[in-house]
Amino acid sequence: MAITLNSGFKMPIIGLGVWRMESKEIRGLILNAIKIGYRHFDCAADYQNEAEVGEALAEAFKTGLVKREDLFITTKASFFQFLWNSDHGHVLQACKDSLKKLQLEYLDLYLIHFPIATRHTGVGTTDSALGDDGVLDIDTTISLETTWHAMEDLIARGLVRSIGISNYDIFLTRDCLAYSKVKPAVNQIETHPYFQRDSLVKFCQKHGICVTAHTPLGGSVANTEWFGSVSCLDDPLLKGLADKYKKTPAQIVLRWAIQRNTVVIPKSSKLERLKENFQVFDFELSKEDMELIAGIDRKYRTNQPAKFWGIDLYA
Repeated sequence: MAITLNSGFKMPIIGLGVWRMESKEIRGLILNAIKIGYRHFDCAADYQNEAEVGEALAEAFKTGLVKREDLFITTKASFFQFLWNSDHGHVLQACKDSLKKLQLEYLDLYLIHFPIATRHTGVGTTDSALGDDGVLDIDTTISLETTWHAMEDLIARGLVRSIGISNYDIFLTRDCLAYSKVKPAVNQIETHPYFQRDSLVKFCQKHGICVTAHTPLGGSVANTEWFGSVSCLDDPLLKGLADKYKKTPAQIVLRWAIQRNTVVIPKSSKLERLKENFQVFDFELSKEDMELIAGIDRKYRTNQPAKFWGIDLYA
């Protein structure tokens, strides 16, 4: 099952996110995921494991497990790489750096990870650009428009097939639509039953932008450990629906997201969970149950980078 992007390319509706995957685990996880049926992998320079993902992909291609054209590979440029620098060379360098690490000739989708510029720490590095006060050192002289036009140039160069944005709200998405020559194909945002963001999702879809749900399970154990957040998977309603459909709460949440016509990229380092997360195409939630899930929205963001950056970028 796939969604056709405004660029004309098809994006599998479920993918595997590689955030917080340990380097030593990646080879086995990627290869097993491909065997299970995953054809979409979501990466980022900031995850610091593109090279390991690239080694696993190279092995998959070499052994004939899968062909390059059968996979959809997304990565994101970290703003710590100064993607927003007015010198377009930094955008090009950042993209080429990711391509080299991933051992690919082109990317299916390249995203601006966060809509903010910070002090340059060097292409290929993802160190937090913190000031002496421990607060993210934000550069106020670089525009997102300049960055976007550099992203568009990557398509002209044949390095990427589609470009998009990540963590953009309605205001920033509207602006991007206004100044873009190539419209963003995707906006990757946190959204799950406790943080549904219905207005943003509908705005993007109305204007032909596919929404990808990162943190589609509400962060689960990972965000609970890092940010002390509460997981929606423990919600009594979702547990009740899991019993009704003879599925797990995670499968209910992923199916809900798919029926919203959003792409999901759950992350797991466990083989059984990889299989479980992919087994969401053999049932459908009723309209009534979709409405019940709509009623548990808490407007609750679980991913809180302010813990590391000393500033709430969502304020």
